[in-house]
Amino acid sequence: MKHLLSRFLRSPETADTPSPRPDDSSFFATQVMEREEDTRLMAPWHERASALGARPYDTAQGLAQLLQWLRQDPVFAGLEGLDLAVLGGYFEFVQVDSGRQIIGQDEQGDYLVVLLQGVVGDDRLQPSGAKVRINESRAGDVLGEMSVLDGGTRFCSCTALTPLIAAVLPSQALAAMMDDDPRLAAALLAWIAKRLSLRLRQVSARLSVQLARGGTE
Repeated sequence: MKHLLSRFLRSPETADTPSPRPDDSSFFATQVMEREEDTRLMAPWHERASALGARPYDTAQGLAQLLQWLRQDPVFAGLEGLDLAVLGGYFEFVQVDSGRQIIGQDEQGDYLVVLLQGVVGDDRLQPSGAKVRINESRAGDVLGEMSVLDGGTRFCSCTALTPLIAAVLPSQALAAMMDDDPRLAAALLAWIAKRLSLRLRQVSARLSVQLARGGTE
């Protein structure tokens, strides 16, 4: 399990980029997929935290808020209290002011964020220059997990609409968790995958509504 997951957590500098098949060219020429020639802007957490003016938040309080969300999932039911307490050592708990950009579109970041308090606007800048509000994320939502897992670029920007409290997990900390506490890492990744699946279903539902409206006009 550890070796399998490690394949998805290689640093952006060393991650392999698969060569597209000849018949993939037209499929990947969309606004959603990144192009091979795109410039990838590195945005590691320590640099973003400084730019954000992120301030440390009490670890015990942050962990208690994080566990409120994790314990709602059966995947954590089999973990002992000591295992869950260890989780706090891998996360950084921070406070962020309103108006700060936590994640930038087209960046290549090395961290994911679990919102504990506050609201974040998820926006995508289109090639036309128009900015589209994709979603508003709230407590319990995860941001930036896809880039951490696959080494790709960020799909959209995420900006604090209110003051935030967040739990940040750098990719290096996740890799260390997989080495030192593989059972805990597997449970966390399963939870993240479920949150991602839920968000994709929500986006799909909204897209279906938009397509239906377009077909009746």
